[in-house]
Amino acid sequence: MRPLALAGSTTVITGAASGMGAAVARLLAAQGAHLALVDHNAEALRTVAAELAATTVTTHVVDLRHDAAVFASAAEITAAHPRITALITCAGSSMLGNLDQLTMEEMRWLTDVNLWGTVSITKALLPALRAAPAAHITHLASVYALAAPAGRIPYSVSKYAVRGFSEALRHELEGSSVSVGAVYPAGVRTGIILHGRYAEAIDPAVATRAAAAQAAMYHTEPEDAAARIVRATVRRRARTMIGREARLIDLLTRVAPVRYWRVLRGPLREAIDTTTPAR
Repeated sequence: MRPLALAGSTTVITGAASGMGAAVARLLAAQGAHLALVDHNAEALRTVAAELAATTVTTHVVDLRHDAAVFASAAEITAAHPRITALITCAGSSMLGNLDQLTMEEMRWLTDVNLWGTVSITKALLPALRAAPAAHITHLASVYALAAPAGRIPYSVSKYAVRGFSEALRHELEGSSVSVGAVYPAGVRTGIILHGRYAEAIDPAVATRAAAAQAAMYHTEPEDAAARIVRATVRRRARTMIGREARLIDLLTRVAPVRYWRVLRGPLREAIDTTTPAR
């Protein structure tokens, strides 16, 4: 499969106002790509776009949970950008809490953001991607789409589903001009866990402690992750691990698909503890 030439064509990035999405936008702008940046945070999106004044960039403020808004935004994007060759879905959030603590509404909210937002923007932009001689879709999954820890049920559910969606869509589009891949990051130093949500039933001090314990295990800088994401998109890779931990967990779940939790339980003990009172 021939690599993509992103310079001079448009890449659509969701979650572009912060974290890995913003880092991907900066890297692609430096490489001469045109950009359509999507996020629900209008102010932060404007700030990122202002940094990229040297390139062709449009901003699109949309809540990916709402299908009508997503398809309307996709129409705006395709009208402004006649040649779209890549879609990179970085939008997402997190949710702390065990099943007893979480409400159905809280779990559905995260699934709407992480899964259905990814599905809807992909479906809305697929006709434009098909119109290109060659195009690639990169979905951001997670190391928690390889291994499912306790205390992260809605996040793992949503990310396992993104993995399944990516693989099924890749098979559907086999033989077409559009390729599909998923990226599995582990421990990227973004604000997702510290600024994510937690079940209302959890003591805020306990949630803060658990989130800090999780964040302390993150070692990869967003810029390094962005470089891997861009490389995977250009090379049209089906599966990309980001971080040493992701490669180890990928191996562990293959070798011990049932018993891997025996290995992961200890390192994650504090990060998944949302019940012990804070001292």
